[in-house]
Amino acid sequence: MAQVRRRIVVHGQVQGVFFRDGSQREAEQRGLTGWVRNREDGTVEVAVQGDSDAVAGFVRWARRGPSAAEVNAVDVDDEAPVDGESGFEVR
Repeated sequence: MAQVRRRIVVHGQVQGVFFRDGSQREAEQRGLTGWVRNREDGTVEVAVQGDSDAVAGFVRWARRGPSAAEVNAVDVDDEAPVDGESGFEVR
């Protein structure tokens, strides 16, 4: 199946609520690669890659986040898949 990649920026109360750890857990359970990081503006940024159904499931999860998160908005952009990427990294 063809690989897709999405860049996701999550707005709201999303830092200090285990969003990065939750993202890593969700990505690994879905067999996705990529990374997640906190940004200085208080958002969380995620690059996620894998089959389209798994990526879509991750995006649905990101719209809720972990139980302590309060997600206000999610920006999702398509990106070109990265060759040779493996694993999911918390940055």
